[in-house]
Amino acid sequence: MISIIIPTLNEEKYLPRLLDNIESHNILDYEIIVSDGNSKDNTLKIANKYGCKTVVSKKRKPAIQRNNGAKIAKGEILFFIDADTLLPDNFFKDTLREFHRKQLDVAGFYFILNSKKLLYKLATQWGHMNMFLLSFLTPLSMGAAIISKKEYHDLAGGFNEKIFMGEDHLYSIGLTKVGAKHRLITSTKILFDIRRFEKEGPFRVIYKWYYMLFYYIFRGPFSKEIIEYEFGNY
Repeated sequence: MISIIIPTLNEEKYLPRLLDNIESHNILDYEIIVSDGNSKDNTLKIANKYGCKTVVSKKRKPAIQRNNGAKIAKGEILFFIDADTLLPDNFFKDTLREFHRKQLDVAGFYFILNSKKLLYKLATQWGHMNMFLLSFLTPLSMGAAIISKKEYHDLAGGFNEKIFMGEDHLYSIGLTKVGAKHRLITSTKILFDIRRFEKEGPFRVIYKWYYMLFYYIFRGPFSKEIIEYEFGNY
């Protein structure tokens, strides 16, 4: 079984789109867990309407929501996905085939910015190059979508709930430290939503990402908010 875990905070607009998208893949053995940060909109009503398992926490942080979802997961494979992400045709078929063929225990994904604008197409290619090069230096994952074996998730203690950002990257590192094999999936990609880019401006978002990246490289993980980066406000 695969447990699909969706961390949410006020995602009534995007959650139905993702749930419809998941259903279209005709997965044989799965469960969907919506792990919510005490949303004030109809997120939980939508999750219940679709028959999802739900867990709610008043503490709001993606790492907390992912860990809470994993605690009630029944599957031996965990798939963490953000509510605004979409999956292309044959995603689960291609992902699981590569995951098992390469005998992986945790994996990240390349992304496609979900827009036809030239700027975002160029940004997608730039992102692919960055991820490809960085993957030779460190286990690499984006929080928008990560797949892992539950046994290694439990061994590593899940996502670090104390740091402000970068828990997705540290998650893959943590699993490899307890023996997990990591790679980036190459047979398929995730469709990454541009809502943050459209609200804040693409260059501002990219600046924030690189600022946090270099801060992490030179000073390590950070628990304080070193730059304005909101969750659940889109």
